[in-house]
Amino acid sequence: MLKEIIIPDLGEGIDTVEVGEINVKPGDHIDVGDILVLLESDKASMEIEAEFAGTIKDIRVTTGSEVSTNTILATVEADEEEAAEPEATELEPEAKTEPEAAPQPPVEEELPKAPIEVPVTKRKIVAASPSVRRFARELGADLSQVPGSGPKGRVLKEDVQNYIKGRLSDAPAGVPVRSAQPEIDFSQWGEIEKVHLSKIRRATAVNLQNAWQTIPHVTQHDETDITDLEAFRQVYKHAAAKEGGKLSILPFIMKAVANALLEFPDFNSSLDARGENLIHKKYIHIGIAVDTPNGLVVPVIKDVDKKNLVELAVELVDLSTRTRERKIKPAELVGATFSISSLGGISGTGFSPIVNPPQVAIMGVSRSKMMPEYDGSQFIPRLMLPFSLSYDHRVIDGAAAARFTKFIAEELKAIKNLF
Repeated sequence: MLKEIIIPDLGEGIDTVEVGEINVKPGDHIDVGDILVLLESDKASMEIEAEFAGTIKDIRVTTGSEVSTNTILATVEADEEEAAEPEATELEPEAKTEPEAAPQPPVEEELPKAPIEVPVTKRKIVAASPSVRRFARELGADLSQVPGSGPKGRVLKEDVQNYIKGRLSDAPAGVPVRSAQPEIDFSQWGEIEKVHLSKIRRATAVNLQNAWQTIPHVTQHDETDITDLEAFRQVYKHAAAKEGGKLSILPFIMKAVANALLEFPDFNSSLDARGENLIHKKYIHIGIAVDTPNGLVVPVIKDVDKKNLVELAVELVDLSTRTRERKIKPAELVGATFSISSLGGISGTGFSPIVNPPQVAIMGVSRSKMMPEYDGSQFIPRLMLPFSLSYDHRVIDGAAAARFTKFIAEELKAIKNLF
């Protein structure tokens, strides 16, 4: 019995993905759980596993091709036990002969209640081929703003080019415009090796450059005394470990940030499309930057303000592990209201992270170290944590940023409000 392997739902906001790797070929026998294909979106990688055993008959995609939800990846000659009809289907005719109940008038109280307070984003559906969509992403063009000249308004490559030309001609004098990197033959000076960038790294480069060019960035640097926090962490880290978590300093920082976002709602907001209104979000979802072999990926932990330290520690381990193993789901990469990038486990005394729009701020954490602090009569060793806050100056001014970082510093130093 021939069965088809298709691409599952990619999630809201993801139209196409790129085929990164194909791990099988016609004639191969597969078992349940075998990794067949690796797909790459702009934000993450996704492994497609076999849901049944059988022999690959043909592969319908190629490496580097753009595919979408319900695209057929391959056809498989299912093993006999897989092809057998389940016994439950034999009961269907008998079930159909049961008398139907007389129709009853609808009862208002029994109708399912509509969900409340669920944000709905209206998206314009744009007709364009995968290659045109990729071309638009590489240039940083919003396809929903590009007039299509093709049949039934389909957006063509030249439409994207004309749109970009128009935007550049409208740019104010003195504003730098991104230019293509000139082709240079580096082999003329010595041996070289060309390494193809993953789709995640290519998309990250485009997104970061667009963010840097469109957001007026300012970075505020601060530090705080975490001597008492570290002593507490050493005592209670075993309790988190029993639950499968790792009580690093990050859960403490997340709780401090969540408290600060409640105190300063402008930092938990976004500008609307026209730049005329500030949208305050009544939920606190924090994106945590995870370093992976394929590039930086930012999974999102939801409702941080409603979770305790152990719950956050367990969720951090789970999300980080699945992100590095390419098992993170697209829905777990969206919806963040604030981001944290921690380099404390590596090195550094401070850095300026780039804001990830539509967020308006991001926190960067560097490595803590022992420093002498004067208590009025003598110098005593204290463990100090340096951290940085980059923010969108269109929304946040310097005084507000200084109050925000001071609040976080005091939360981490006092500890008591983090439980």
